[in-house]
Amino acid sequence: MKILEKERIAENLTKFVINAELIAEKALPGQFIILMGWKKGERIPLTIVDADKEKKTITIIFQEVGYTTKLLGKMNAGDSLYSLVGPLGEPTPIKNYGKVIILGGGVGIAELLPVVRAYKEAGCVITSILGGRTSDLVILQDQIKEFSEELFITTDDGSLGEKGLVTDPLKQLLEKNSDYGLVFCVGPVPMMRAVSNVTRPFKIKTLVCLNSIMIDGTGMCGGCRVTVGNKTKFTCVDGPDFDGHEVDFEELMVRQKRFITHEKQSKCKLNKYVKDE
Repeated sequence: MKILEKERIAENLTKFVINAELIAEKALPGQFIILMGWKKGERIPLTIVDADKEKKTITIIFQEVGYTTKLLGKMNAGDSLYSLVGPLGEPTPIKNYGKVIILGGGVGIAELLPVVRAYKEAGCVITSILGGRTSDLVILQDQIKEFSEELFITTDDGSLGEKGLVTDPLKQLLEKNSDYGLVFCVGPVPMMRAVSNVTRPFKIKTLVCLNSIMIDGTGMCGGCRVTVGNKTKFTCVDGPDFDGHEVDFEELMVRQKRFITHEKQSKCKLNKYVKDE
């Protein structure tokens, strides 16, 4: 599985185009792959941003935040990944919902591209809302805009679009007219919780993509366990898309904090690797 193209699309955000004929042939919006960069490397799940059947390639975008992703970012076009498995996970349910609002935050915006394209092809009228801490983290604007009737952008610091959160234009849209058939959201867990809380009083079907909490990707480790509608689900095999009004976000956010110590240890390991190198 050779890396054909590498592009640094923002600070700590890297795009790979990878030769993967069988995966490209079968991949559907919302699905992901598991990759290992090297023989003794960690297995990590990453959403398929694009799949080109003719070119026999898939595209992934990842944020270099931990030990494995930072080392993965050191690989270049021409290098080969040790292993690649997919497509995995349940595809995003695609049909004509009428008017749809699509929201993405930070690197989560990358996961929106195949979804927004599929909803457009299904006949939906799409309004997209993209957000990030700064302008550099609001990615794929032109590609998302291509499939959107309206596009709103927010940034925490006001460096692009309106200063504020993605929930600000969402509230304004719903208060003006709430005849939307679907709200789809992907991004940090607190953002998806906030979006679900905004849409709940309007009783609008809301899907949240919980791909960011996956670890093993096959249901073996239990790290992506989440309570949905008072039932235990595993994001990697039952999702990654769930009804945002049924997800127990409070439990999920508490569980995420359990890995803070491990993440710090991982960063120390990376710093030692870089120093020794």
